Formats: sequence, C-alpha cells, structure tokens
Amino acid sequence: MTRGTDHTDRTALTSLTAVRLLDGYRTGAFGPVAVTRAALERAREIQPEVNAFVRLFPDQALEQAAASEERWRRGEPHGLLDGVPVTVKDILLLRGAPTLRGSRAVDPAGRWDEDAPSVARLREHGAVFLGKTTTPEFGWKGVTDSPLSGVTRNPYDPARTAGGSSGGAAAAVALGAGPLALGTDGGGSVRIPAAFCGVFALKPTYGRVPLYPASAFGTLAHVGPMTRDAADAALLMDVISGPDSRDWSALAPAPGSFREGLGGGVRGLRVAYSPSLGGQVAVAPQVAAAVRRAVERLAALGAYVEETDPDFSDPADAFHTLWFAGAARVVQHLTREQRALLDPGLREICAAGARRSALDYLAAVDVRMDLGRRMGRFHDTYDLLVTPTVPRTAFEAGVEVPKGSGNRRWTGWTPFTYPFNLTQQPAATVPVGTDAAGLPVGVQLVAARHADALVLRAAHALYESGAAGESGAAGGTGLTPAGS
Repeated sequence: MTRGTDHTDRTALTSLTAVRLLDGYRTGAFGPVAVTRAALERAREIQPEVNAFVRLFPDQALEQAAASEERWRRGEPHGLLDGVPVTVKDILLLRGAPTLRGSRAVDPAGRWDEDAPSVARLREHGAVFLGKTTTPEFGWKGVTDSPLSGVTRNPYDPARTAGGSSGGAAAAVALGAGPLALGTDGGGSVRIPAAFCGVFALKPTYGRVPLYPASAFGTLAHVGPMTRDAADAALLMDVISGPDSRDWSALAPAPGSFREGLGGGVRGLRVAYSPSLGGQVAVAPQVAAAVRRAVERLAALGAYVEETDPDFSDPADAFHTLWFAGAARVVQHLTREQRALLDPGLREICAAGARRSALDYLAAVDVRMDLGRRMGRFHDTYDLLVTPTVPRTAFEAGVEVPKGSGNRRWTGWTPFTYPFNLTQQPAATVPVGTDAAGLPVGVQLVAARHADALVLRAAHALYESGAAGESGAAGGTGLTPAGS
C-alpha cells in the first residue's frame, strides 16, 4: 500500500497511541511523514492558546520522518520507536537545540552538542523529535509558567493551569502533539500535570532512567514517560531505561521488557487504599469519589483491597530543606544581574535554601531515610499503595498556589506526590474521570522500589477494564484532547 496522506485523516492520526502508530507503519496504512506532519500542525494549532512548546523543529522532524519512512519501506525499521513523534521537556539536553530551562539567565549561545541519556536512547531507536516543551524556571514548582516562556494552560480549560513542572509535555500529549513525551519529576512534576491534563505518567524508581547532567536537586529528580496510556509508557521505558555511563547512580538494566509484563493483571495483588493519608489531606469530594471508583474496579479485577494508611507524617519540612538547597545550588553561579531575571518565587526559595546549614541538610536526609524504611516495611505487606494523585483538579493559571487555599508554596497542595520522591519509589498517575467542571482526576499507584513493572501492569489493567482514560473532551475551550 502506498504511504501518504491522500486518504488519511490527519486529525485521526494525532489521536493514535505510539503502539497503534507502529502498527500502522508495519501494515503500510500510513507512514511517519504523514504522522509527523499532522503532529506538527497540531502543535502549531494549540500553541497560541495552551503554550506547550518553547520551540518546534519542523524541518528536522520531517527529515527524520522521511528517513524513517524509507526504512519502513525497505522493511528495516531502526529500533522500537522508528518514526514515532516525541517531545522533550526543556530541562533535558537535546543535541542541536538550546536547553534554556525556562530561564532568561541561561545564555542560548553555546555548543549544545550532547543529548541527555534518555534523549540519546530515543535517537538510537529512530524517534522523531517534534520540539522542546515548557517548564517553570529550572523546574522549581508544581505549575508551568516562567519569565522566559510565559504561562502554560490546561487543555480542558485554558483559564486553568496545566500543572507542572512538566506542564508543556502533559498538554502536548493530551492535545495530540505527539503521543510520547519525556518529563522530569522532582516532587510530582510528571504526575501533577498528567493528572490535571488527563494523561498517564510514570515516575520510575530513581536511577531506572539515567539522568545527565546530574540535577542540582540530587536524588529527588527522576526522568519519566508521559503518554496516552500505560502500554505506551511501557514501550517508552523499554527504550529509555538502559544504563548510561554518564550517570554513576543509574541502575543496572531492567530484568525484562516492561511491555511483556503488562498483561498479568491485578488478581491477587494486595492493595492499600489511602484516601487521605490518614486524614492529613483534605480531598475534594469529586476527586475522592473518582478515585474510590477506580479502587473498586481494582477489587472487581481480583485485587485484595484494604483501606489503610502508610505510617508517616507529612515530610514537607525535610523536602523543603532538600529542595530549597538544591534551588540555591542551581543559581549559585549566577551574577547579580542574572539573579534579577529570575522568577520571584524562585529567588525566595533560593534565599531560604542558602540559609540552611549542612546539619539542617543532613537532618532532612535522616527524615528521608526513616521514611524510606517505613515505606519499605509497608510494602512487605502491600504490593500497591493507591491514593489520589492531587487532592483537587486544576486551578487558575499563572499562580503557584490556588487563591484562597492558604498555601504558601506549591507543596501545600501536592501532599500525595513529593513523599515518593524522597523514598525514590515508582509512582504513576492514571486518569479516572472528571469533576463537574469537566476537569480530569488522577489516581496514583505506588509500589516498592524497583517494582516499576508492577505499577505499569496495574495501570494497564485499569485501562483494559475501561476504568482509565475516561476524561472526555474539554468543554467550551475550542480544544479537544486527543482520543476523546
């Protein structure tokens, strides 16, 4: 069959998962050029209203797609993602493009001649790079706006935030500008925006996906996939999870394929359902109801579900010490003139971080180690912990915290996410419905360290059962999330 666009609905192409795109390439139903062109057109269409991208690479992407199409024509695809469009958060290095990290203090002039490990693996597997997605400055907060690129908005209601710090990546996936995205997560930064935008995201076990250059936020920072479903995330993890010599803390290769482990279901799994972390978190009623329905679906699929809570109190103070100190380290080399260009909120936490002593930092590490021990023992009893991903749906765009919430910093409204950066556990968010305003709700699945395959397997079971991906279309925005 001739590959082309004559009889191909470009809108339909942007709604397909990576797995389905690869099936189409194999059968000759369509080719990478048509798919890439459709994704680029979608990216340009959504950009004025949502602001998901800091830059697009149309010429390079179409060149990569044409080369891929020729390989498919010869029956010689290169790697697992040949011809699949991907986006990269503008925290991660991508050869030939500036990585400005949302900051006017970063000089765009430079060599920019190296890929981050995850980006290098994508390139080796034939992926097509559409562009770089937005981030708050140096990824410092749970929403996506920056002095450099402005405010990134929610696909379901552009008056609301897409979340952060991987907000551009989440919005791009939700709206069909590429089925696969690389994000980073230091306190919830793939899970928060994925929950707000109605897509899937996984924060893998620390070290499962190598990271270089090392993050100033240290071992809180993870690289993870943001996708339309768990099957696409498993495919992406099979590509990006190999070790890289530039990351001394990277894990050894995974024991098997994440894709091959998806079909095991949840029958017999021991699931702990914690609706509010023991009453520590006030959860919006419609969020709580959607999450409970997802938990009931897990039980219907054969999991043993018990409503119980992990044994820890809010570790916010320890997280703040580590996070603020990391932020101070990020900007330590900047001149006074460059610091004046920073996001005011970032300047505040950098000043707070600079006041922490080495003893303060080590005390926070002690809290972290105790929390890790507690969660390790918890998972001796339970295979999975299930919570809401975020206790509310998306709020107004352009602010760090919801108005009237009383929160001082973004961690005040993300109590379910950052604890598991402290413990380095794998945690995913799965879309499980919407509230009355049509805004997506996410459920979080957490497992013991190194049990990434189990998290993906349980998430896939929710998708297969119909409990996941029920977000629907945005109402009254002029935008329609892909696949809705």
